[in-house]
Amino acid sequence: MSTSVVVVGANGRMGRAICDVAQNSPEYTLAGGVDSPARVAELSLRMVGKCPVSDNLQDLLGRVPENSVIIDFTAPEVSLASARVAAERGMALVIGTTGLSSEQLATLESLAAKTPLLWSSNMSIGINVMRKILPELARALGPDYDMEIMEIHHKHKKDSPSGTALTLAEGLAKARDWNLQDVRCSSRDGLIGERQEQQIGVQALRGGDVVGVHTVYFLGPGERIEVTHHAHSRENFARGALRAASWLAAQKPGKLYGVQDMLA
Repeated sequence: MSTSVVVVGANGRMGRAICDVAQNSPEYTLAGGVDSPARVAELSLRMVGKCPVSDNLQDLLGRVPENSVIIDFTAPEVSLASARVAAERGMALVIGTTGLSSEQLATLESLAAKTPLLWSSNMSIGINVMRKILPELARALGPDYDMEIMEIHHKHKKDSPSGTALTLAEGLAKARDWNLQDVRCSSRDGLIGERQEQQIGVQALRGGDVVGVHTVYFLGPGERIEVTHHAHSRENFARGALRAASWLAAQKPGKLYGVQDMLA
């Protein structure tokens, strides 16, 4: 049985990728698409004869199967609005939006008590496997190895560092029993002195159409270990989001799920 999905931000870069994969896979049914009033006309032309579209999620949900899973890759405030609608209707929601504040994540956690919610800064299966192994490397290598992260994204990305880089850094910090906010360094300029012992550099490059590259460095005495993930296309994230939607459809409310829960 296919999973019915509704895509919020369906005319955006990620939204288009999710719609394309859903339409070309028997495992999923694209039930509807939502986008802003300025973009919904273009979305309507693209979706003629395929599924209903709207600039209002609440309105659209009245025209799709009740067991549909909502997928949202938009902006923090839009994703929070989607979560409130999902909680009101008791519908599952997958969020891949980055740049959410700690307060916004806390709101999602409270709404997850009412309906199944899953949030991840990166839907890639490969990245989430990296999240598991990097803390193990940090612990095994020990304090003699400095840890740094470099991420590269396209020039249109609005948040920096990327949500994925911060998630990876959080795992590394916990592995050393550090608070990331105390040890993160995302800017080095001028005569700043020697690198601090308890520090994780998280640097960002922006340009072109790079989908996403994340490299974690362990720099030790006499050697260097690099772990790099290259995202070749957005289809990778789209497939991860759709896989998460299928999994979430069978879950119950009670916690804010992540891809790590699905893989476990």
